[in-house]
Amino acid sequence: MTKPNKLKWTYTNEQLWTTAKVKIVNGEVQIQALVDKKKVIITKTSVRSDLQLEDAEGTECLPNATIFEQLTLMGYENLTQKLTFYKAFFSPQWKFLIHTILQCLSAKTTAWNEFSSTMASAVICLATNQKFNFSKYIFDNMVKNLEGGVKFLMYPRFVQVFLDKQVEGMSKHKKIYVTPSHTKKVFANMKRQGKDFSGRDTPLFPTMIVQA
Repeated sequence: MTKPNKLKWTYTNEQLWTTAKVKIVNGEVQIQALVDKKKVIITKTSVRSDLQLEDAEGTECLPNATIFEQLTLMGYENLTQKLTFYKAFFSPQWKFLIHTILQCLSAKTTAWNEFSSTMASAVICLATNQKFNFSKYIFDNMVKNLEGGVKFLMYPRFVQVFLDKQVEGMSKHKKIYVTPSHTKKVFANMKRQGKDFSGRDTPLFPTMIVQA
């Protein structure tokens, strides 16, 4: 990404989150905002269209029994009945996959070492070639961010795609927003190993491996 584009999306991303409100129009939930004095409307359908996801029929969250079963096959060693899971109890290749997905999609600003049942469903669907409803997940988390009281500038790359689709001739700005969650600490916990983790290596599923 060139420097002018970087300047553009960092500040317009802040404009969107500063002005955005959740509205219900004709029974449809919308996020409405003003960016460079132009109205921007984001819906679940527009997220799907703009990001070219084609996941309308995708899974929203797998049953708990399926999640536990699949995580066991992935080598997860700290399985309880709780629906919070930890990267530290996977072998390196699974840990790296989960870490990458969290970096792209997580709606959290803290506790990057753990993930929810919904995120577990996303990982499992990717690993087993099932369709997951990423567009609903992304849109719902944007709505929660707005309704949670303390907004943070989440999904900057996705937001830039949405703005590129709706706002022509965006101004170049000098203000740069630095995402606080992208720090050395986030990547350092990739090396973290869970207490009593055996270190047993569990390979990725054969269907995930690109054949030579």
